[in-house]
Amino acid sequence: MPFKINISDKGKTLKIESESEDLIRNKIGEVIAGNIVSPDLEGYELEITGTSDIAGFPGIKGQPGSHLRGLLLTRKDKGMNDTRKGMRLRKSIRGEEISEKTSQINMIVKKEGSKKFADLLPKKEEAPKEGETPAGGGDAKPTEEKKEEPVVEKPAEEKKEEKPTEPAPQPDEPKTSPETVKQETQPEKEPQSSEKEKEELANPDQEPKS
Repeated sequence: MPFKINISDKGKTLKIESESEDLIRNKIGEVIAGNIVSPDLEGYELEITGTSDIAGFPGIKGQPGSHLRGLLLTRKDKGMNDTRKGMRLRKSIRGEEISEKTSQINMIVKKEGSKKFADLLPKKEEAPKEGETPAGGGDAKPTEEKKEEPVVEKPAEEKKEEKPTEPAPQPDEPKTSPETVKQETQPEKEPQSSEKEKEELANPDQEPKS
């Protein structure tokens, strides 16, 4: 498995992979030649600052060998993330030597070689400007203009048809029967006088018969 190497210089980092077996047995803190890592680093001098294995356990400077072991660490030791005062934790760490189980190696530039470090960094692809063809050939696709959608005004809400108001109910008129109507229209009948009264009225001089 290739080593993942991070080489830092003045805030910039070069990430490369190397399968060089010359890196094995080197220790944290040693300065090695750059051509051991890559032919492009001819003339460089690199210092190993740290390592970690395939499981993420860090290598600790001052611990001999490359074996995995449990170590009681304090907040001042490398690999101790808990910085509370008086805290001591047992952590699994590896020794300072690089081995086949080492996955990542961190280095810094101590001396620059024939090639400048900035030239070794990958260049960022710049986006083509308007009217220019992109790198790698091919016509640039014209940017599509956004069509403004016409604003459609919603019709005003139709007024609700008002129902005609019904007239208020009037009180019922008293119903008159046909009999009462006849009684009102016919004149009052004069009371029939008796025959005797008629005769008396016709002959007032005659004495009434006993």
